Amino acid sequence: MANTHSNQFFNVKNLVTLALLSALLVIMAFTPLGYLNIGALAITFNAIPVAIGAIALGWKGGAVLGAVFGLTSFSQCFGSSPLGTLLFSISPTMTFAQCVLPRVLMGICVGLIFSALSKTKLKKEFSFAVSGFFAAFLNTVFYMSSLMILFSDSDFIQDKWQSIAPGKNVVLFVAAFVGTNAIVEAVSATVITLGVAAALYHARLIKSVTSAA
Repeated sequence: MANTHSNQFFNVKNLVTLALLSALLVIMAFTPLGYLNIGALAITFNAIPVAIGAIALGWKGGAVLGAVFGLTSFSQCFGSSPLGTLLFSISPTMTFAQCVLPRVLMGICVGLIFSALSKTKLKKEFSFAVSGFFAAFLNTVFYMSSLMILFSDSDFIQDKWQSIAPGKNVVLFVAAFVGTNAIVEAVSATVITLGVAAALYHARLIKSVTSAA
């Protein structure tokens, strides 16, 4: 039974969709389309293709595209991202985990969220928008959580933490650290995912995530 579900997922249509969205993620990673660097952090729009893939292909597609997103994010640690480069100098292994694992988890969660929503009587457009929002929201939550878990003892985080949130209030620190970046990412992911997914749905390229999962 497991092999049957696996074969259903890895069909030509799904593989082509994964390849196209993966190529888009790679292009976005190395052009201004994917990252807008502002100070140490960057506003990223790469959660959007992951959200679309999770909607179209289910949590498995979300996991694969989340991994691609994470790998392209890790590639930014070789000079393109000030924060990534700094974290890589502290620990390459932890930086790899911090870049990849949160994005894989995000893709899985978005696929499961859309799957749950698609089983309700809510309009598809609402489900698309919510999935897009959670792609950006969870990307921020998982990214910052892993950053604090893996690098909270580093001098960089300690100094930032003390300067941004005296008394080391973790909630205030995370809110101040991501700032307006998270808001811009959430709004753009919600709107763009809604538009693209709705267009694909009306073109009958997206049916139900439950059939892809």
